Amino acid sequence: MKTINKYKTLALANESFTKENYEQALRQYAMVLQDYPESKEAYNGAILAEMAMSGEASAEALFDYYEVLREENAEQADTVITEILQSMDGTVEQLSALFSDPLRNRLEYEDGILYDDFRQLVAEQGDFKTIFENIMFSTKVLITEKEEFMDFLTQLNRHGYQKMAINYIETALAMYPNDEQLRGLLRDILGSRPIEDSAS
Repeated sequence: MKTINKYKTLALANESFTKENYEQALRQYAMVLQDYPESKEAYNGAILAEMAMSGEASAEALFDYYEVLREENAEQADTVITEILQSMDGTVEQLSALFSDPLRNRLEYEDGILYDDFRQLVAEQGDFKTIFENIMFSTKVLITEKEEFMDFLTQLNRHGYQKMAINYIETALAMYPNDEQLRGLLRDILGSRPIEDSAS
């Protein structure tokens, strides 16, 4: 049973984005995706909102372009923006599957490295920072379980990538606001030391 009005909620989400209330927009897009997982507008909007929350300067310009395209042809606009976003390294696509069952068969077709394989490389070479930076600039780490996500966040924090870890946590909390593990880790990071991000 559908619990929301798809078009009304999408309109509210788009309005929130326009007002630069990206966290609210992300929540509203996520609500639509819960009832209408095939909604390309909600999916694209969620990625753009997450990008904007992470400080991606291109997010607002892409959203404005999306709005213009939708006035001309909504279906074509969805396709165009989806293709643009797929060519970029968004994080919502990874986050959207974090708390669901692993989809190993699908991952075989993804361009990336499984987190287990990434962790094995780190264990063999003992240098998280070098391996992570090499992978970050050439491919992406594919996370399929919440436990992997929590470990990844912990490793980011431990090796000086606090800002990146905080961005991931805030995005996840926008969709799962009552997750105590995420909240606890965020408190630990914020209370540990001044934020200095080696990736910036």
